[in-house]
Amino acid sequence: MAGKLGLADRIFAGVRSRKLLATVEAGLERVEQSLAGELRVTDSLADATSRYLYEAGGKRVRPMLAILTAQLGDGVTDAVVQGATALEMTHLGSLYHDDVMDGADVRRGVPSAQTVWGNNIAILTGDLLFSRASGIMARHGDRAIRLQSDTFERLVLGQMHETVGPQAGDDPVAFYLQVLSDKTGSLIAAAAEAGVVFARGPEEYEEPVRVFGEKAGVAFQLLDDVLDLSDDPDETGKVPGTDLRAGVPTMPYLLLGQRQDAASRDLHARIDDGVARIAGGADPGILDGALAELRDHEATRATLDLAHSWSAEAIAALGPVPDGPVREALTRFAQAVADRSS
Repeated sequence: MAGKLGLADRIFAGVRSRKLLATVEAGLERVEQSLAGELRVTDSLADATSRYLYEAGGKRVRPMLAILTAQLGDGVTDAVVQGATALEMTHLGSLYHDDVMDGADVRRGVPSAQTVWGNNIAILTGDLLFSRASGIMARHGDRAIRLQSDTFERLVLGQMHETVGPQAGDDPVAFYLQVLSDKTGSLIAAAAEAGVVFARGPEEYEEPVRVFGEKAGVAFQLLDDVLDLSDDPDETGKVPGTDLRAGVPTMPYLLLGQRQDAASRDLHARIDDGVARIAGGADPGILDGALAELRDHEATRATLDLAHSWSAEAIAALGPVPDGPVREALTRFAQAVADRSS
């Protein structure tokens, strides 16, 4: 499981935090077993589609955070394992929908679900996973149901707002940061909060870890925007520039649009033209050169700086959490998600 974490060597680098690693790995093994069972469906087609992205891998970031914050309470109880399972299933379900919305061909190094079964089956599979996740949360009472429903509402609103884009008078960058908070930050925040809630930790820690998770989630997604431009598919599991080729704006593109120098304006116009032509049926490869230029542009470096800023805010939110190995590991997590490209 340490290999699945990917960031484990950095998160658990401190002497005190290293002692947590065995606990986290044991907890993740339990979540993995729980996921395998909860994803099992008697219908053969639904079973195959539901397990498809799960079996493709993943870092299990959300379960890891739930297990970490659970150490502020009773530790990795059965309730914590089930809560972490439900939130990871919610994340998996969102990936099926995201890939349809974005027209992505690859996810986690394998063909995306809709390229195998079509859009309708991919969407229905995501719906099935959301239903299963809600069923798990329903076993744990009103507090768990509210956590799941509030998070799911934000996921939907974030996707809706991303789809329609900013309206007249909206600041595109601020609008996009809110989309990231809803689409990515909310689920990571829910995972961090769930660890405390399901482990019956002190109530005064719930809000700090929730804010921590949301801000770290935004930092995580800002780095994904940078990695989306990577020319190494092994690093991202996706075709380089997948989001931009599909007409989905990312932070480097938005920051590029704010620059007034001629070279930036020309690059921005070429990207817009390429996206329009791809939407009309042109080969997505026509954007290769422009995306390579954006990868090396100051706008992309500014996105890295912004990710570091959100990471620092996440760490600051941990102020009320007592000093110790949990806070140390969470701090290193926030630092690591903003440095994945370095």
